[in-house]
Amino acid sequence: MTRQRVINPVADLLRNPDGPRDRQLLYGDTVTVDDTQNGWSRVTADKDGYTGWVASEQLGAPVPDTHWVSAPATHAYAQPDMKSPDQVSLSFGSRVQVLSEQGRFLETELGFIPSVHAKLTATHLTDPVAVAELFLGTPYLWGGNSRFGLDCSGLVQVGLLACGLPCPGDSGDQERELGEALPAGTEPKHGDLLFWKGHVAWVYDENMLLHANAYHMDVTFEPMDQAIARILDQGDGPVTSHKRL
Repeated sequence: MTRQRVINPVADLLRNPDGPRDRQLLYGDTVTVDDTQNGWSRVTADKDGYTGWVASEQLGAPVPDTHWVSAPATHAYAQPDMKSPDQVSLSFGSRVQVLSEQGRFLETELGFIPSVHAKLTATHLTDPVAVAELFLGTPYLWGGNSRFGLDCSGLVQVGLLACGLPCPGDSGDQERELGEALPAGTEPKHGDLLFWKGHVAWVYDENMLLHANAYHMDVTFEPMDQAIARILDQGDGPVTSHKRL
C-alpha cells in the first residue's frame, strides 16, 4: 500500500476500472493505494474512507497542503495577475501547498490563486448549511463532489467537511451515521437533515429545504411541504428520517 494524492482538479472514483462513477475526489485529496491494474488504482480516500478505482495518471506523490480553496471555485493564473492566462480551475475544498505569497495571490504548483479564495488548512467554517448555499445553481451530477457538479450526498458532505465534521459519502451511510433521529412531528430547524430512500436534503429553515436533486437538476431551494409531496408523488416514498446534528 502506498500514499498518494489527487493531481487532477476532479477525479472520478469508479466502482471498478472503466465502471460507473460512485463519487469524486478533488485536487489534493490524499488516498491509500491498495492495488494497481492496467493503469487503474484501487484507492481508499482519507477524507471519508470511500473506496473505488481512479485512473493512475490522476495520482501523484503526496505533499503537505497548507491551504484549501474556500471559494465555490477559483482559477490558478500563470502570474500573480488576474489578467494573466488562467491555467486550471479548482473547486471548493481542493487542497494546495502554498509556496509563497505575492501581493494578493498565493503561489502554488498550479499557478497563482487569489488569496481571498483560500484558507489555512487548519481553518474550519461553522455553518454547513451556509457552505451548501454557496453551491446554489450548481448542476446536478450523480456522484458529484465539486462546484462543477454535485448530488444530494455530495452537498451534505461538502458542508460538513468544511466545518471539520466527519461525513460519509453516500446518503444511506449518512442516514445511519449522522446526528440523532428525531420523533415524527418534531419542528425542523436550520441544519437538520431530512432523508428519503436514496436522497437527503438540508433544512434551511422551518419551511425550506436546500438540496441537490435530479428533478430541478441543480442545487436549489424548495419549500419543504412541496418537496415531500413531490417526492412521494413521483414514487420515491416518504421521509424515512429526520436527523439533528
